Amino acid sequence: MPNSTAPPARTVLLAEPRGFCAGVRRAISIVEQALEQYGPPVYVRKQIVHNHHVVADLQSRGAVFVESEDEVPEGALCVFSAHGVSPAVRENAARRGLDVIDATCPLVAKVHQEARRYARDGRTLLLVGHNDHEEVEGTYGEAPDRTLVVETVEDALGLALATDTPTALLTQTTLSLDDTQEITAALRGRFQNLAVPATSDICYASENRQQAVKSIADRADLVLVVGSTNSSNSVRMVEVAEAAGARARLVPDVDHLENAWFDGVATVGVSAGASAPEELIDALLSLLAERGFTSIEVERAAVETLEFALPARLAGSRDPD
Repeated sequence: MPNSTAPPARTVLLAEPRGFCAGVRRAISIVEQALEQYGPPVYVRKQIVHNHHVVADLQSRGAVFVESEDEVPEGALCVFSAHGVSPAVRENAARRGLDVIDATCPLVAKVHQEARRYARDGRTLLLVGHNDHEEVEGTYGEAPDRTLVVETVEDALGLALATDTPTALLTQTTLSLDDTQEITAALRGRFQNLAVPATSDICYASENRQQAVKSIADRADLVLVVGSTNSSNSVRMVEVAEAAGARARLVPDVDHLENAWFDGVATVGVSAGASAPEELIDALLSLLAERGFTSIEVERAAVETLEFALPARLAGSRDPD
C-alpha cells in the first residue's frame, strides 16, 4: 500500500492592519495628483515615503526626487515629503520662489505644533527619536536652540540638566511603543517639571502594526516584515517581533528572501510597514505559496478607517468614484 502520509501543513499568519497608513496614502496621492494636474516634472524633497518601490514608480511617471530644496529650479513646483521639514527649509523654499505643496503627515505636523508651543513656554524639548531620521531633523528645526534628541535610556539618564528644568517630551512618530515607554519612564523619573502631550506622539498606524506583529510572533517560526531598510516603522516591527521571541527578517522585496530562512519552518508570519505597497505583500504571499505555505490565517489587531484629506488645491483633481 502506498504511503499516504501528507506533508505537514504550512501556514501563513497574515497580520492586519499592515501596509499603507493614511499619511502614506495621502502623501503618495499628493504627488500623483500634482503630476496629473500640473504635469511633470514635479520635484519632491527627499523620498516622499520611505519605500524604494514607491519612489521608483513615481519617478517613472515624472517625479524628480532631490535631497535639498536648493536643487529645485527657482519657481518650480516642490512637494515636501511626509516626514516634515524645518522652518529653515520652508523659509529657503520661499526665498527661491518655489511653489510648495506640503505632504507632511498630519500626525507629524501635530508634533511640530507641540514643539512650537512648548518652546514658546520656555521649556527644553526632549525629542525621543533617531538623530539621523528626516522626521527628527524637521521637528528639531522648530526650536534647535532648545531641543535635545534622546535616542536611548542611557541618553535620558545622562542629560546635563537640572532636575527642576522645565522640560517637554516629544517623540518621533514611528518608534517602538515599548522602547519609547522605557525612555519616557526614565525622563519622568529624572525631571520634576516634564510636560507631556495629551495624546501619544507615536502614530496610530505604528502602534497597530506593532500590536499585530506581536499577536502573530508567538505562533510563527519566522516573521517576515515587508519594508525598505530606511523605513523606521518597518525596522521597529522587526525588532518588536524579535522582542516577542520570534525569528524575524526585513524583506524589501522577494528578491531578498534567503532559502536558509525557511529550514524547519512550518508557520510564517507576514506583515508590512506603513510605507510598503500591497503589491509587494502579494508577491511575497505568491512566493510563499510556491514553497507550500498555502494556508492563510488573518490575525486582525485593529480596524483602520482614518483618512486624511488632500490639500485644497489638489482635492478637486481626483476622479469621482
